[in-house]
Amino acid sequence: MAMNQGGRSSNGSQKMVKVGLLILAMCLGGYILGPPLYWHLLEGLAAVSRSSSCPLCDCDCSSQPLLNIPQGLINASFTDCAKRDPEVSEETQKNFADLLSEELKLREAEALDRQQQADKALLDAKKLTSQYQKEADKCNSGMETCEEAREKAEAALVAQKRLTATWEQRARQRGWKEGAATAK
Repeated sequence: MAMNQGGRSSNGSQKMVKVGLLILAMCLGGYILGPPLYWHLLEGLAAVSRSSSCPLCDCDCSSQPLLNIPQGLINASFTDCAKRDPEVSEETQKNFADLLSEELKLREAEALDRQQQADKALLDAKKLTSQYQKEADKCNSGMETCEEAREKAEAALVAQKRLTATWEQRARQRGWKEGAATAK
């Protein structure tokens, strides 16, 4: 009986977990898909309301300006800005030229600084290369000296073995036997 109740409660909790996951999935889907659907629907409704309130007009739009500002929003100073004032234009061009000149000087100074840093790095690299080359030359010289000494030692060893063999041969001819030497 206790087992039955335990089985029912786990079955009930599994259903609750499934329902909770379903609700979570629906909320997540609404969160992800909601805003795009809302704006798409809003644009569709706006297009429908525009098409029903305004009949089609047949006009030649090429003669109209690209930017049409309503009369209430037109600022007189804004339209005056479009006119060329020689004094302002000259001053603006001078300021613009000064700014460009200053920018070029700054970039030139930066380029010169980078060039100096690159030259310094190159000089340091050349110094290190020279130092390593000197060390390599010393090492090669030492290796050659060692090789010559080894060759001389090998030649001396061969000569010493020959001399030893000659003395052993003479000693054997006079009756010497190896291991028969007695200490007196």
